[in-house]
Amino acid sequence: MKAETYLFGGVALFFALISVGYGLLSDDAAGTAALVVAFLMAAMVALFLGVQHRRHGGRPEDRRDGEIADRAGPLDFFPDGSPWPVVTALGATLLGAGVVFGLWLFLMGFGVLAAGVFGFVFQYARRG
Repeated sequence: MKAETYLFGGVALFFALISVGYGLLSDDAAGTAALVVAFLMAAMVALFLGVQHRRHGGRPEDRRDGEIADRAGPLDFFPDGSPWPVVTALGATLLGAGVVFGLWLFLMGFGVLAAGVFGFVFQYARRG
């Protein structure tokens, strides 16, 4: 992740320099704000990647002598069929139709969508 940290750090530096220059040479507040937001987003990603590299060290693909087998993890989890994709899709459909037909359908769609997302999140939660 060290290379990605430098990459996003360079992008953040670019946007910082461009936003300062653009802000000084133009009267466009919206463009300056957009460039500052782009700088902040790139800096946030660079900071995250730098922290992850510091915590976990280098990855096998960052080394010249790294092998494919060094990165292999457990390959034994294959989930069963799940009803939650269908419930989530139904909720999103009802939510979209509710925007057109009324608040009552929108609220029903929001409830079904929330149940589907909740099911997705907790379908493999261990009890006990």
